[in-house]
Amino acid sequence: MNETWQLIETTMNENPAPIQNENVCYEFNLTGDNPSVKQLILANGTAEVSDDTSTKADCKLTLSSKDFMKLLAGELNSTTAFMFGKLKVDGSIGLALKLEGVLKEYKF
Repeated sequence: MNETWQLIETTMNENPAPIQNENVCYEFNLTGDNPSVKQLILANGTAEVSDDTSTKADCKLTLSSKDFMKLLAGELNSTTAFMFGKLKVDGSIGLALKLEGVLKEYKF
């Protein structure tokens, strides 16, 4: 799973256009086979993935590792996942929806 996070960070930093105007901290609480807690901090066209969760997250997302991979691949719609209880959001639901659009730009 760490390779996935490294891919996210590298890909976003190599093509910063979709995150150019973002200034947000997402926290992912992944459950299931590969449980972990990570933060994705988007600030002024840069992306940073961190194990340190001391930064106050604007949006916390809880979902299984399996569903996270589906979300990255564009195989899982965040709205549908939320409605069926596969995705829990603490904080701005608008930011969670915006994240889905950003991820689609990268085609992970």
